[in-house]
Amino acid sequence: MKQFKTILFATALFLGATTLSTAQSKVAHIDSQALIGAMPETKSAQAEIEKLEKTYQVAIEEMIAEYQNKLKRYDAEAGSQTDDENAKRMSEVETMQRSIREYQGQAQEDLQKKQFDLLKPITEKVKAAIVKVAKAQGFDYVLESTPNNGIVIMADGKDLIADVKKELGI
Repeated sequence: MKQFKTILFATALFLGATTLSTAQSKVAHIDSQALIGAMPETKSAQAEIEKLEKTYQVAIEEMIAEYQNKLKRYDAEAGSQTDDENAKRMSEVETMQRSIREYQGQAQEDLQKKQFDLLKPITEKVKAAIVKVAKAQGFDYVLESTPNNGIVIMADGKDLIADVKKELGI
């Protein structure tokens, strides 16, 4: 009778352990940055950002050329001007420098905002597709496996990138 209880206890313990091990979560991984980079919307967004960046760059180069020309002219004429006139000109040059720096900073902010505004709907679309595919395939978790991000070190599980690309039509 004592042996029977021991065998029954061991069997119950074994069944509990195997049930627990089969109840583990299913995990997949995906390199969402590669997926976003492959989307046509990303390419057109990047082209729009580059066009805006060139526009700002041309304006900045024009401002710098004007600044340099004025600085050369003022340096050449400095000996023939009064101290008050030279001080006024120096103040004007400093104002131009400040204006160029402010414009560069504003241009950088505008570019970052534009990039965020253009990429946000794309990343949301990708996320929705990943969630849809993961749910359809019964995955509980999807880990980001972008190289060098430190989140996934070893990825032997299912890579969802091909399935999500199919879902997105790319």
